[in-house]
Amino acid sequence: MQSVLDEQTLCIPTKLYRIGELVRYTPFSRQTIHNYTIMGLISEVQWTEGGHRLYDESVFMKLSKIVQLKRTKTLVEIKNILNKEEAAEQMLADDSN
Repeated sequence: MQSVLDEQTLCIPTKLYRIGELVRYTPFSRQTIHNYTIMGLISEVQWTEGGHRLYDESVFMKLSKIVQLKRTKTLVEIKNILNKEEAAEQMLADDSN
């Protein structure tokens, strides 16, 4: 007996990136990615069983924004800007539910 899956039940797994991949695809060093994570500028979405941080694709947009903002802002100012944007996005998401 062969089972048939409805297309709506399939879930495409999100691509997750290790720090090494972020270093390869961005101008940031491993230490900078680590520091930005500790500071709360970016955040991991998951951890491997071995304790490595994993980031989703949204980290690239945040890192791009950080590159732009670093031209005129301090890291503390950037963190405040990103936190305000996240709060606004969360409010919009809550309002739509």
